[in-house]
Amino acid sequence: MPSNKSSSTIYQFYNCRILKDGKLQREDLWIRDGKILNPEKLFFDEKGYADVRIDCKNLLIAPGYIDVQINGGFGVDFSSDVENCEEGISKVAKGLLAYGCTSFCPTIVTSPPEIYKQILPRIKLRDGSSEGAGVLGIHIEGPFISKDKKGAHPERYLRKFRQGWDDVLDTYSTLEGVRLFTIAPELENSSDIIKQMVKRNIRVSVGHSSANLSQAEAAVKAGATCITHLFNAMGPFHHRDPGIVGLLTSHKIPKGVTLFYGMIADGIHTDPAALRIAYRAHPQGLMVVTDAINAMGFPIGTHKIGQLDVDVTSDGRACISGTNTLCGSIVTMDKCVKHFLEATNCSIEEALEAGTRHPAEMMGIAAQKGTLDYNSDADFILLDDELNVQATYIAGELVWDKVTGNHDKRVIQRKGIS
Repeated sequence: MPSNKSSSTIYQFYNCRILKDGKLQREDLWIRDGKILNPEKLFFDEKGYADVRIDCKNLLIAPGYIDVQINGGFGVDFSSDVENCEEGISKVAKGLLAYGCTSFCPTIVTSPPEIYKQILPRIKLRDGSSEGAGVLGIHIEGPFISKDKKGAHPERYLRKFRQGWDDVLDTYSTLEGVRLFTIAPELENSSDIIKQMVKRNIRVSVGHSSANLSQAEAAVKAGATCITHLFNAMGPFHHRDPGIVGLLTSHKIPKGVTLFYGMIADGIHTDPAALRIAYRAHPQGLMVVTDAINAMGFPIGTHKIGQLDVDVTSDGRACISGTNTLCGSIVTMDKCVKHFLEATNCSIEEALEAGTRHPAEMMGIAAQKGTLDYNSDADFILLDDELNVQATYIAGELVWDKVTGNHDKRVIQRKGIS
């Protein structure tokens, strides 16, 4: 057999079921140079073959999870650990690999301007690697939100758009690394701000809001395409004015626009019945998010989110100290996907896409991530039938496996070895 024309190693993952085109299919996965390879072109155009074959032992292969709302984890709070910001991002990025998360958006909650001005310039976009999950960009959640639906956001730091865009610049100083922005659409001048954000390639999400449906629809017309943690920190559904929740079935969503919405599928923030309602109303827009705080991966006790202290109880609830106000979760993406599957009785494919394809589509990066389509980034995970993560790959490189907790070349079978 002739040698491969390319000098790059070609990997073939076989004896597996891969998530492709919305279905789990009995098919091999081919990788070269960190990308998903089309085997037909390899066979017929290049007359090539696999250099390395990996037996997946009938496991599932899905794209890596993408978490677009995570406040911290493993003892790190993105909004308060100013001095060790870069190290904190790296620590969380590394820790996420064990849970199948290959990309994330560090979320900065409502803070005083001096905190934003110190932290935002220090969070850099970066590709994933063996050093950790990739950073897709910053998610800013606050301070331009409703005081009536502030949740765990300190009221004294909330702001309005009194001077329009000047208030944005005065608050954040820079938006260079920002890729997602949460806003309460009932605030005066919010539509103009949304348009300005969209011009800068920043996705806009509505949340922490008392907006009625008309105000929410106006935000979508201005360019908003997402809802931040549906049901949480927003006006309750009412049959005469369903508020932001009504966007799920609104006829005023612009043609060609898919409305996405995050759901904290931890079994605490949202009752399973509410999860089912949202899923059945608008399944193609549902994204699972963790909204995890620094207590993720840590035991019960007192922790932090931004400027506030948080108490984590034995039942997994994270509340502002001394109150019953929820302020994020301690759950991981793999558990969110599993809970979503169990709560809604959706298909495995739908559950997986809620943590992969949908967040990638919302962020506008579906050509690179969130799928196993040809030429997309080879960020993927191996799962058993119960969706427990067995291994995590980024750019085709094994970055975590269940047996050793890190890269282990023993799982690789060289060509010609059974």
